[in-house]
Amino acid sequence: MASHHGNHDHQHGPNCGHTAVTHNGHTDYLHDGHLHHTEADGTVEEHQLAVTAANPATCTPAHACGQHDNEHRHGPGCGHEAVPHGDHVDYLVGGHLHHPHGDHCDDHGPVRLA
Repeated sequence: MASHHGNHDHQHGPNCGHTAVTHNGHTDYLHDGHLHHTEADGTVEEHQLAVTAANPATCTPAHACGQHDNEHRHGPGCGHEAVPHGDHVDYLVGGHLHHPHGDHCDDHGPVRLA
């Protein structure tokens, strides 16, 4: 069940400036660490990527994507977009989800960009 995002004055759509993600058969937009979906009536819902076989929430200590060095730490202001995934936040890096975990990043699977 999605929650509603109150007082949202930005209109999401093609060319709105936010990363578009294909999710559950529709397009959502990454906006300040949230995954927004605009309903036909203009209501903005907060969505999240589900934990699935394609997007697991498992530890992958051997993950080496080559998109950043081993010293990089994901978090607010790290330069990667935050993506709500299950009950946590991942970061979009080179088309897949990175999750900070101790001294490494876990690979939480691909993201389909619209």
